[in-house]
Amino acid sequence: MTFNPNADVRGSSAKRRGRNAAIAGGGVVGLGAIAVLLLNLFTGQDFSGLLGGGGDSAPAPGAQGETVQNCETGQDANTDDACRLAATQLVLDAYWDDRVEGYRAPGFVIVDGATSSPCGTASNATGPFYCPADETVYIDPTFFGLLQQQFGAEAGSLAQMYVLAHEWGHHIQHITGVMDAHPNNGTGPESNGVRMELQADCYAGAWVASAANEKDRNGVTFLQPPTEAQLRDALNAAATVGDDHIQAQSGRVNPESWTHGSSEQRQRWFATGYSYDLQQCDTFAVAGRDL
Repeated sequence: MTFNPNADVRGSSAKRRGRNAAIAGGGVVGLGAIAVLLLNLFTGQDFSGLLGGGGDSAPAPGAQGETVQNCETGQDANTDDACRLAATQLVLDAYWDDRVEGYRAPGFVIVDGATSSPCGTASNATGPFYCPADETVYIDPTFFGLLQQQFGAEAGSLAQMYVLAHEWGHHIQHITGVMDAHPNNGTGPESNGVRMELQADCYAGAWVASAANEKDRNGVTFLQPPTEAQLRDALNAAATVGDDHIQAQSGRVNPESWTHGSSEQRQRWFATGYSYDLQQCDTFAVAGRDL
């Protein structure tokens, strides 16, 4: 999606943290980092310690860091990944504030290289994640380059926003009690973990469908409606992070180890949210064959 150039995107609480550690490799991810990313996605655990090095070890990571600089207008968001993510935060918070009673916004850390969190190291090797312990989303913008270079995903503006909206979906699950009601029960195509991820995809799709209606403090809409090409990019990104697609990179697809769902499922649940808003996003209410 494209921000309206004159939209006011000041006011994001996003912070930048990290030391631009060697993990990022100057924007080119090495084979070691790719292997760790695959391990993380296969198992749902953090293997980033295998890379060595590390980032900021300061406590209370959600509250630390510098504000995103030179991010004031929609035009800024259209030309800079970090500003785009910070501006998208404003639109996500506006959307969910209208739909969740007592909504509280998550923290948001844009990672430069690597930094610590209560849920493990945050870097482009671990990929974006939501940490319930500090209610904070962590994302390294160079992750999008990884998707494009190594997994064939288009990393356009809406694809980036989809990834962030998915992580915001996990925050919604946390503050509304979904995570407590459906705790981790292992892996597999019908597991709670897969259902959790597919619901977050559905939430992301619902947000994309309505995002262009959200307005800044001056009454200017933040975003222009998505184009067909942008929607294809977002669906492509959803497919790229499907368990079967990722596992195929190693030559063996094992549904019993799935934690996120197949490419087809992730696309379909995103499309469900986009078409039907939040009413059809209860992935815990459907039979396994209907996931």
